[in-house]
Amino acid sequence: MAVGDRIKRVRVFRNLTQRELGLAVGFEENTADVRIAQYETGTRTPKEDMLRKIAEVLDVNYRSLYEPTLYAAEDLMYSLFELDEHHNLSLHDFDGKKCVAFNSKLLEDFLAEWQVRKKDLADGTINKAEYMEWKLNWPQTADDLGKHEPKKQWRKPPETKQLSK
Repeated sequence: MAVGDRIKRVRVFRNLTQRELGLAVGFEENTADVRIAQYETGTRTPKEDMLRKIAEVLDVNYRSLYEPTLYAAEDLMYSLFELDEHHNLSLHDFDGKKCVAFNSKLLEDFLAEWQVRKKDLADGTINKAEYMEWKLNWPQTADDLGKHEPKKQWRKPPETKQLSK
């Protein structure tokens, strides 16, 4: 979800108008609603200091508004929170560890195929280059666990041994 969509979702949740939010973060009265509308529609992107002001006014963690990088555990959590908004995630214990279940058949299918590719890599059925090729060109490389041919081939064909004469 884009920054503007995140701002709008929280603003609406807090029952604020664009004008009220704009004034609260310090915009001039004649441009307050326009500036917030520009952020929410993606016409403009707030700079970090402005995004921090917006987060403060909306009484939310700054990370809940900005575009996550997914390289930090906190960013991954906010991405999961976003997914929960759209797919109603559920959390489960599995062998003493926490796991996330998606209430989306399509997403579950995607994850199942990814799990198979990781297993294939671990057991040597595919090599690291093939695994990377699968990921880099996904979803064109997806085959729905062998139910159809992928749109883009990612595995090297098996080498055939030539018979000596």
